[in-house]
Amino acid sequence: MTTKDRAAKHLDTISDAALALSHQIHEDPELAFAEYNASAAVADMLEGAGFAVERGVAGLPTALAATYGNGELVIGLFAEYDALPDIGHACGHNIIASSAVTAGLLLAPLADELGITVAVFGTPAEEGGGGKVVMLEEGIFDSLHCAMMVHPGAGDLRAPNMLAISHLDVEYTGVSSHASFAVGAVNAADAFTVAQVSIGLLRQHLPKDVQVHGYVSDAGVAPNVIPGSSHGTYAVRAETLGGVEAAQPKVEQCFTAGAIATGCDIAMTSPSPAYAESRWDQQLSVLYQENLEALGRTFFDYNGPAAGSTDMGNVSHRIPTIHPIIGIECNGSGNHQPEFTAYCRSETGDKAVLDGALGLAWTAIDCATDAEVRARLLEGPAAP
Repeated sequence: MTTKDRAAKHLDTISDAALALSHQIHEDPELAFAEYNASAAVADMLEGAGFAVERGVAGLPTALAATYGNGELVIGLFAEYDALPDIGHACGHNIIASSAVTAGLLLAPLADELGITVAVFGTPAEEGGGGKVVMLEEGIFDSLHCAMMVHPGAGDLRAPNMLAISHLDVEYTGVSSHASFAVGAVNAADAFTVAQVSIGLLRQHLPKDVQVHGYVSDAGVAPNVIPGSSHGTYAVRAETLGGVEAAQPKVEQCFTAGAIATGCDIAMTSPSPAYAESRWDQQLSVLYQENLEALGRTFFDYNGPAAGSTDMGNVSHRIPTIHPIIGIECNGSGNHQPEFTAYCRSETGDKAVLDGALGLAWTAIDCATDAEVRARLLEGPAAP
């Protein structure tokens, strides 16, 4: 029986626990940096399997690092578990978390013979907050030779091209009054109207890869009350982090224009570190695809523009990284849509957990046993 066969056989014995973890996280959606129950469930499952677990790493209460074995090749598996406001796990982070943990459990009994250390990381706040960026800068991933995770989506995709992004919180402060005798009022809602019109006009002069989007979360309470405060959150995306950094000052000037035009005070802050564009390791991505094709999955080729963003992009600039999309049947819906949430807890979502876990484990086995791949990873990061 091959090493991969033994991993597959082991999966049969822990599949119920793997799906229970996915369902538990799905049924209790927690937002960025508040994933207390999800991170505890991940940590408890790993500790129960003999992993050495450190909770609260990098100063983040819901981040964790778990290791098993002491081989020279250190393979990182990344678990995300934050949800989206109102629509829960519409990005399938329950699947991501369980597939990473389960892959770790499949590899642990094989660690000594493979000469690997299995490292599983719980990484909070991917949807906004950039937990991986904080952990990266704090050195939590410094020992890794490669980093792996799977992400659910509408179809299997080897290496999705993803954009860089920065986030911006904007708050205007004006002077409230009755709307019918508004002399002396300073309308904080009007400030966003001016800013958004300015951004609309700016788009004509931005590079084609730059996107600006966001929403106003509050800008008044009644039609007969001039709002004295307003708040919104926006994002700037581009094909590269350099493109984001070039465009963002122009977007900020649009918000400043809203303050100048209305007389409001303005406060602009960045609630999250910027996410870099993806640089997925092509060799490891091909190995993953071959392993998932062996499980009967069919991959599709996508040649369209880059889309979406992830803080795993920052990791990929330092460490050979894969972030493939694992397909689930979702009846035409997609990530970040309410309809997608239910599919991430369905039979097709469960299949993604198990296939994703086995695909990650088999890819890790390839990294350990293919002499050329192993040597490259041990030498350090190479060009994607």
